[in-house]
Amino acid sequence: MKHSILFLFVLVVGLSANSQESSLRAYLDTKQFFAPGTGNYVEIYFQFVGYSLKYKPVSNGIQGEVAVSLEIRTNDSIVKSDAYLLQSPIIKDSIVDDFFDLRRYALNPGKYTLKITLKDLVANGKEINANQTLMIDELGEGITFSDIEVIEYGKKGNEESPFHKSGYYMLPRLSSYFPQELESLPVYLELYQSNSLGDSVCGVKQSIINMDNGIELNELTVYNKITTAEVVPIMRNVDISQVPSGKFALTYTLISRSMKELCSQTYLFERTNDQEVSWTPENTILDPSFQASVSDDSTAYYLECLIPISKPAEVKNIISTLKKHDRQAERKHLQAFWMQTAPGSSYDAWIKYKMQVQLVEKLYSNNFQEGFETDRGRVYLQYGAPTNIIARETSPTEYPYEIWQYNKIGKFSNKRFIFYNPDLVNNTYRLLHSDMIGELKNPSWQLTLSKRNTNNGTVDDPNSNTMDHWGGESNDLFRQY
Repeated sequence: MKHSILFLFVLVVGLSANSQESSLRAYLDTKQFFAPGTGNYVEIYFQFVGYSLKYKPVSNGIQGEVAVSLEIRTNDSIVKSDAYLLQSPIIKDSIVDDFFDLRRYALNPGKYTLKITLKDLVANGKEINANQTLMIDELGEGITFSDIEVIEYGKKGNEESPFHKSGYYMLPRLSSYFPQELESLPVYLELYQSNSLGDSVCGVKQSIINMDNGIELNELTVYNKITTAEVVPIMRNVDISQVPSGKFALTYTLISRSMKELCSQTYLFERTNDQEVSWTPENTILDPSFQASVSDDSTAYYLECLIPISKPAEVKNIISTLKKHDRQAERKHLQAFWMQTAPGSSYDAWIKYKMQVQLVEKLYSNNFQEGFETDRGRVYLQYGAPTNIIARETSPTEYPYEIWQYNKIGKFSNKRFIFYNPDLVNNTYRLLHSDMIGELKNPSWQLTLSKRNTNNGTVDDPNSNTMDHWGGESNDLFRQY
């Protein structure tokens, strides 16, 4: 399929209006499917935050009402429009749950803009709006997968409901974050035109790939045989209990009888699972090369510099070792870390990383922080050297800032970071905003950067008072890549 990485990732758009009149909050997600006789269509999911609505008395309890308006445009033309009244389930006690809505629209392949307008009618609050780009691919030609839909709850059934499809009732999950308490990832997707293979069966490979290093978690790879057909619905409950903390790609790949990979589809998710990492430094035999690479007075420094590239559980172990103030234990922990991180080339990997640590120390340290403790140092060590850096130490209207652009970070393309120095001294640049998954998101970063001569905006539009000033280039520079 031709989806970009950003579209493959569950794109969750928060819709909110914080004012005295309304506090309505909702979340939006979209997925693409195909139906013979109908063609390509998009599913639009809403999740309304129950406690953010106001409710009115009805015969059996209380109920909320939301006015929903949708427009799907291409260029300046409206392709689809819809407006309707959505009522929440009737609430009979004090427990207020979120509620969902799903709409389906047939669309030809192409690029569209989806405009959403919502209003809490009981609160008579302010309308809230959001726009999202839709990329519709041609799924009816050739062998392809649909998007991967992650579900909160699913069961077999054919009741009359928009949440029923292919013999399943599926309530969508609009968040791509899975905490430690969730041990499974239920998903639904469809395979199209596999009957064109000329074979009655084919295989589907389910794999999970670590996005930080591109390594597949082989112990979690699963193969299933399926019967070919024009449309094959696939429902899976993916076990993620052993997936550690980090960013991962769940991938489904169609494999022919001759083991040829024919097509694939990917869903990106984040996971927190602070499993204890067992360290047994007393059993580690020190390598003379490792010993020679670290002097006695710098063992703590070089062990601590591993924190930017360590998982949360590993950080806990590093801190525990540092508290002992035992140089021998620090040396063993340092070596054990690299033996686990880069088996077979642990010393070479350590020396390469050490050189990077020394570089960020030289470039980014200040009076009270080591280089690896700074935001720029941490980003450099975690993601590598940026492809481009734009530095502006002086600006008539903005604090000093740097924009870092990466052509590639793992499987992600064109990611950007902006750092700024509000103190104007000490080389203390802080991360202000990034479009990288898992990093700081700051919609009002322009306002913060130009705060020396800009009044605050509104909650609905934090950048409303941010004007173009002579010499103020940050917005154009950040978006030029």
